Amino acid sequence: MARLPLRAELSRRAHQGAGRRMSIPDRITRLRSEMVDLEVDGFLVSASENRRYLSGFTGSTGYLLITESDAVLATDFRYIEQAEAESPSYRVHRTRGGIGWMPDMLSELGVSTLAIEADHMTVSAHSALATALEESENASDVQIENTSGVVAGVRAVKDASELAVIQKAVEIADKAMASIASRIEPGMTEAQIAWDLEMEMRRLGAEGAAFDIIVGAGPNGALPHHRADDTVVQRGDPVVIDMGASYEGYNSDLTRTFYAGRPDDEFLAIYSIVLQAQETAIREVRPGMTGQEVDEIARKVIEEAGYGEEFGHGLGHGVGLAVHERPMVVPTSEDVIEDGMVFTVEPGIYISGWGGIRIEDIVVMENGRARILTGSPK
Repeated sequence: MARLPLRAELSRRAHQGAGRRMSIPDRITRLRSEMVDLEVDGFLVSASENRRYLSGFTGSTGYLLITESDAVLATDFRYIEQAEAESPSYRVHRTRGGIGWMPDMLSELGVSTLAIEADHMTVSAHSALATALEESENASDVQIENTSGVVAGVRAVKDASELAVIQKAVEIADKAMASIASRIEPGMTEAQIAWDLEMEMRRLGAEGAAFDIIVGAGPNGALPHHRADDTVVQRGDPVVIDMGASYEGYNSDLTRTFYAGRPDDEFLAIYSIVLQAQETAIREVRPGMTGQEVDEIARKVIEEAGYGEEFGHGLGHGVGLAVHERPMVVPTSEDVIEDGMVFTVEPGIYISGWGGIRIEDIVVMENGRARILTGSPK
């Protein structure tokens, strides 16, 4: 395999993304830096979020094939004009579907070792690719290199243009929460609250809800991912609302916990613990920490208060083109926090038969500290 040149320059440019506005060619350069480290001369992108990040293409079907000097977007006839308009940095190649076009293209581009997204490509697609290469007259010697999380790692550090769109998605969710939360009262159903939130986000310009809105009233709040249903909010219920807006492909994620009526002492005591855990983690997180270390900051507060067993999920996750992406801020995460990363901080305490309390904000790492993007009061 030919050695890829300019490794030092590619590496230098790959770490310049945080905080500045990047172009699609800049993002391709960052991936090419990763290809140097992987010692591959071709990279096949199949995940939709990664395809959009690296090309700007918003169609539902297609592959990106990136080499040291070429970038090809392969899609079917439905998306040719759209691809040409959205992805001027790419040569658009029309396919008839499937993977049959790949061997000839790999041969044309001189690819000898092809990296694929093994964590996204289906077993059937992988098998079809392997078969097509084996049966090819001019690409049978191409080696497939399974990779995981390569583009996700590149995406983890947000540039200025991404941050601006995420901030807009955050603001839409904030405004919708403020508008609807003030109207919540005993007698409303969880489903009604969720519907009102989604309609308000759309009215404010969202493409839709980032995910199925969670509304957990009373004991349902002890289920972190409870699906809003016909449960009626009762006076004295804690009410957990977890929602987000999708805007220009990017997402927000926001959780607040309310009380139907005047909060009692138990609710206030547990709420105070969760809030302290969140504020401590946001205050103490630093670049260079792992996701596990950040999670431990908040978890220690909750454990020392006697509720360690009632905090059963991770502290947070990255947010961007996907609602859950790197960095993962969970007990097993080795992701290293860097400036430019955007992630949630969302500790919670869940008590079966009573309910739950979760508080979630989105933060961005800037100049060595976490800055809160979320504006909703808590």
